[in-house]
This record gives sequence, C-alpha cells and structure tokens, in this order.
Amino acid sequence: MAYQLPPLPYDYTALEPYISKSTLEFHHDKHHAAYVNNYNAAVQGTDYDSQSIEEVIKAVAGDPEKAGLFNNAAQAWNHSFYWNCIKPNGGGTPTGALADKIAADFGSFDAFKEAFAKAGATQFGSGWAWLVLDGGTLKVTKTLNAENPMTAGQTPLLTMDVWEHAYYLDYQNARPKYIETFLSSLVNWDFVAQNLAAA
Repeated sequence: MAYQLPPLPYDYTALEPYISKSTLEFHHDKHHAAYVNNYNAAVQGTDYDSQSIEEVIKAVAGDPEKAGLFNNAAQAWNHSFYWNCIKPNGGGTPTGALADKIAADFGSFDAFKEAFAKAGATQFGSGWAWLVLDGGTLKVTKTLNAENPMTAGQTPLLTMDVWEHAYYLDYQNARPKYIETFLSSLVNWDFVAQNLAAA
C-alpha cells in the first residue's frame, strides 16, 4: 500500500511571481519525492505497510529508533498538506465560520496573522508554522524539522513550510518577506475552512 506522491494541485507556473516554477520543481519533484520514496522503502515488508501514513506518524513519534521512519513519513505528509494550503490568487481574508472562529479565538484576523507570522519567523532552523484546532480552540504553533501537531493531539488546519528549500530560490534569506507573501497572496482559505468543518 505504497504512499503516492500527489501531483501538485496547480501548474508549476501557477504561483508565480510569488513562488517560482524552479522552486516548485525542486521542492515537489526532488525534496517531497525523496521523502515519499524513503518512507515507502522504510515500511515495505513491515507491519506499518498496511497502516495509513497518519497512523504510522502517530505510532512512531518520539521513538529514537524510528526517527528516520518518522522524519520521512511526517515530511511526506506535511508537504502533501502544504501544497493544498496554497493556491493561485490566494491570500486575503477568510469568510464564514472560519473567519468567525479566528476572530473569536485570536481577537481579530490581524492578531492571528501577527501570531502566525511570528511563529514562522522565530522557528529557528528548519520547520513549520501551523494553525491548529486544539481542544476546540484555534491556536498557532510551530514545529521543528518534520514534527507534526497531530502527534500532540492537535488537528492541523493550515501549514507554512519554513525550510529554506521552500523559499530560498525566490527570497534568499528574507524569510519574513516569504511569510508576508504567503499570508497576503498564497493561503488557500477554502482548504483551511474545509479542514475546520471536518475537524
């Protein structure tokens, strides 16, 4: 039951000028594909092969002997999720139940944006910024390397990849500019709203 590398949900040029064709080709076709291939090789012939990737992530999290399996499983999942968190003509502000929930739990959409941008900018080294549902409340969190909030019982609703390979070809060392662009021009709020509705 090999985990499949999902195709991008848009063309390689669809996110320009914010994310270049070159970045998507390297990020999806090289980095993401390698995580998927390594994950499939690691679970082949094991009991994990019959489990969903989410089940494997939760089962091996925190086990030092399974660190390699966890890293590749979580990075495969994180990237599949990330591609759906961005879209052409994205950004702007959410509407409906998601907008109401953000306003209720953060005080305002601007307060959410500030917290999310800070999480991404202050994640030292490689990692991810997340909007999660935790016990019925929306929260912003950040994780190191491949870590995923689902291992802490939280439901991921939105993620932003802050590994350098996500933005370096386009923004070099200007991670805050990438974060600003992510929020203003790339976020797929429809996907986030679907995740909240399904949580």
